[in-house]
Amino acid sequence: MAKYIFVTGGVASSLGKGITAASLGRLLKARGYSVTIQKFDPYLNVDPGTMNPYQHGEVFVTEDGMETDLDLGHYERFIDENLTRYSSVTSGQILYSVLNRERSGGYNGGTVQIIPHVTNEIKDKLYRIAYDRDVVITEIGGTIGDIEGQSFIEAIRQFQWEVPRGDVLFIHVTLIPYLKSSQELKTKPTQHSVKQLQSQGIQPNMLVCRSDYPVPPEMREKLAQFCNVPSKYIIQNLDADTLYQVPLMLEEEGFADKVCEALGLEIRKPELDDWREVVERFRHPDAEVTIALVGKYIELHDAYLSVAEALRHGGIAHRARVNIRWVQADELTEAGANPDEIFADVQGILVPGGFGSRGIEGKLLAAKYAREHGVPYLGICLGMQIAVIEFMRNVCGLPRAASTEFDPATPDPVIDIMEDQKGLVQTGGTMRLGHYRCALMPGTRARALYNRDAIEERHRHRFEFNNRYLEMMEAHGMIASGRNEERNLVEMIELKDHPWFVGCQFHPEFKSRPNRPHPLFAGLIGAALEYGE
Repeated sequence: MAKYIFVTGGVASSLGKGITAASLGRLLKARGYSVTIQKFDPYLNVDPGTMNPYQHGEVFVTEDGMETDLDLGHYERFIDENLTRYSSVTSGQILYSVLNRERSGGYNGGTVQIIPHVTNEIKDKLYRIAYDRDVVITEIGGTIGDIEGQSFIEAIRQFQWEVPRGDVLFIHVTLIPYLKSSQELKTKPTQHSVKQLQSQGIQPNMLVCRSDYPVPPEMREKLAQFCNVPSKYIIQNLDADTLYQVPLMLEEEGFADKVCEALGLEIRKPELDDWREVVERFRHPDAEVTIALVGKYIELHDAYLSVAEALRHGGIAHRARVNIRWVQADELTEAGANPDEIFADVQGILVPGGFGSRGIEGKLLAAKYAREHGVPYLGICLGMQIAVIEFMRNVCGLPRAASTEFDPATPDPVIDIMEDQKGLVQTGGTMRLGHYRCALMPGTRARALYNRDAIEERHRHRFEFNNRYLEMMEAHGMIASGRNEERNLVEMIELKDHPWFVGCQFHPEFKSRPNRPHPLFAGLIGAALEYGE
């Protein structure tokens, strides 16, 4: 039987429940336990795939093609496991499933209710993900007391009585605020938050206290008395220089050993040498590079969270600090924010994925600058398409070359919608999603970077390179270095006569790990270091 850990949050949102859950997963895995992580999100969208990034940040994509919350990216990066669609559960999914079953007669004419039908559907997700795992960690999105999350709280309250006693652990992540006027930490918000959780039938076994200042022993004793939690199970979680330092800080608190003790698991010595090396390399770099990231949601860094983390992973591979210059694409014009000024002192340019027409001309200028000035360039998804369009316009002599996504009337649709996407009205979950195979051409930079004949990478897009233009493109020096042979699709491009210019239709950032940087990001940072010499 798996052990189940539920992570809830109190007092305020954005306390770091996801990082706490991911860090615990890392520490348990370092002790030899098989771990998986799951997120329960209270919103009614089926998934975040149709949400504006301003609402929800980036959309992370799992190996099996599920569009999910960005917290799953943290989970994968920390526990170094490929998660599946069963790791992402929303209220929208639950209600959609229940209502479809009701419409098809699945409840035999009974009255469909929150209890037991909705809560049973939620609990089924817990049982389903637990196969062949020692520990299942489930983060409950939102803050305790939110009306949207009550079904999930009720489901896990019921669940604790359906499995053997001692196989469930409740961890409540809460805030210990510091009042500047009185110069003291305050426990009252945490007390109220725990009482709110208790009123819904759940007694937390542990508290993880987020604080700007150390939580002294006497304050832990006070919390223990008011919250019915042993003081040894009250863990402080202070701010860190980097997210990847959090597991090590929690290890110093004895967090994982105390979790093992509470769950009756064998307390084992952790293997954290590789993780310590990651943090050491990040905190004490030997070099420094600046990479320009050109996008249209630059003021919201969470829209490019996995890209930014993957760049840092590339820096860790070379023991280099990566400074990201966030460049607003729609402000990048020859008449406004001039590329010569913006990119004069960068050592690399990255154009990430995206949708829509805003900022396209600025991204084209970024690709042109990188091509003409020999600056290392990585184009991801739309960024690859941008590189192709710019090349076809300015090198191949097709001045109106474009994508039909933002110019349906273009006479040269070098990027066009996939045949199986034409006529689709429903947009959610209908793109090319998840992992696909890509064969790498011999003698190419892509083949050298991966050191493999074929790879599998994750996708999220509707538009593809138009093979009608492949012969012309390659004749002028931009080659297709990666192909999906099953569907005859161009997956990677690169410039032959350029120090380092690569584009990929997939999203390599989703598979990058701090202790296993993705080859494309490690390659970009390596090229940037050489360019800066």
